[in-house]
Amino acid sequence: MASIEFEGKRFASFDAETVLDTLLRGGAAIPNACRAGACQACLLRASTGSVPAEARLGLHPALAGQGYFLSCQWKPQEDIVIASAGALDREASILTLQKLSPTVLRVRLRVESEFSFRAGQYLTLIRHDGLARPYSIASLPESGMLELHVRRIPEGRLSGWLFDEASEGGRVRVRGPAGNCFYLPGNPDQPLLLAGTGTGLAPLYGIVQDALRQGHRGGIVLYHGALNDEGLYMREELQALAAAEGSFRYEPVVLEGSAARTGRLEQVIAADHPKLAGWRAFLCGDPAIVAALKKKVFLSGMPLREIYSDPFLPAPCN
Repeated sequence: MASIEFEGKRFASFDAETVLDTLLRGGAAIPNACRAGACQACLLRASTGSVPAEARLGLHPALAGQGYFLSCQWKPQEDIVIASAGALDREASILTLQKLSPTVLRVRLRVESEFSFRAGQYLTLIRHDGLARPYSIASLPESGMLELHVRRIPEGRLSGWLFDEASEGGRVRVRGPAGNCFYLPGNPDQPLLLAGTGTGLAPLYGIVQDALRQGHRGGIVLYHGALNDEGLYMREELQALAAAEGSFRYEPVVLEGSAARTGRLEQVIAADHPKLAGWRAFLCGDPAIVAALKKKVFLSGMPLREIYSDPFLPAPCN
């Protein structure tokens, strides 16, 4: 049985138990969300001990080199000393809270110190009590703020707080950014395919803005999927952008409804684009749909190196 020292206290780790599970069981307040090593909300820093490769997977090399690790992915076999990742957090204030639909809230934040990011990456939003969830960034760095699109989750603690209790001027912390689903210049004539469901629109909207800002010349088509018409938030903004930018096309798709094309998102895309050799894709949202989209575009001729994805993993407990 390994011993974990954290903030002056010792915690006994059961066999096959992760660092995160041990600390949470012992009453420590550790931000966490997906517990699958994807969101990076549970970052901690090792003072002693050999961090396994799986606990560093996906981390920026600079973070890994400083001893940071994903506490949900390390099952220690030896006594270790670890510290909080609080030094990575940035204080932020809530600028605006705007309902984009009955179930989607636009949250705009101002960070009080330097916070470098790319539109389309994600950050961890941390409430005063340590409750944390990852959200994608829909804004550009030069906007001077961070824009997030938050979907109300039934019985969701953080989304429910943002919808019902948080107020403009309130304080939160942010950590990050993380993720590699963002626009990179270098091939300005390459056609871009962006597809996602629900608030998977947030990173895609950021990527579209960034590509246009950087003078991308190739065609850009954005497919936004939803269960019904109500789920297609930001339609007017996207239609206006398509009208203003000749290279950009917006395609809303629903499974049931009358105000948009109907059908499964991957089937609609396959019908429109049977051949995708030479394209680049960005796929975001529901993990099952992202997986289906990834398979479809690959089978249509797009190499894996041109497919960037950000599946939104649910938190094990809301």
